[in-house]
Amino acid sequence: MVKKLKQMADKKAAAGANLLDSQFAATVKDSAQQIWLAGLGAFAKAQEEGGKVFDALVKEGVTLQKKTQSVAEEKLGEVASKMTGMAGDVSSKAGQHWDKLEAIFEERTARALSKLGVPSARDVDALTRRIDALSAQVAKLGGKAAPAKPSAKPAAKPAPSKAVAKAASKVVTKAAATKRAPRKSGKTA
Repeated sequence: MVKKLKQMADKKAAAGANLLDSQFAATVKDSAQQIWLAGLGAFAKAQEEGGKVFDALVKEGVTLQKKTQSVAEEKLGEVASKMTGMAGDVSSKAGQHWDKLEAIFEERTARALSKLGVPSARDVDALTRRIDALSAQVAKLGGKAAPAKPSAKPAAKPAPSKAVAKAASKVVTKAAATKRAPRKSGKTA
């Protein structure tokens, strides 16, 4: 009898397990069906509201684009102002360097002219003053030479070299000496 009771208990347990298995299968089947239906519902809803969502996304994109453009324009303005400032600095420095180059060129040109013996404006001015002084001395000594009229002064140039000034004073001295010397011809002035 124990055997029979044991067999009956096994049969009842097997039947209960089958019952649990069939209930579990039914629950899984129902859940799968609900998931499928939820997916179909979401798809239908997305089709209905897809246009609305798309339009909302487009509006957001336009707003972001405007913000981005304004920020970019602001940054471009800052960069442009910085570049303008830098260009001003560069042009002022270039102007200073140009002035230095110009001064160097003028100085070298004056040196070259003085080496060639070309008198400068100051040399000519000094000679003119000296001639005026010599003419005044000749007039005092009894000569008939009238004082020379002062000439218009040319634009100032670099200072003469000492060699040019010495040569010019020798020429003036020789010219004054020849004026003082009596003439040997028979004619009187």
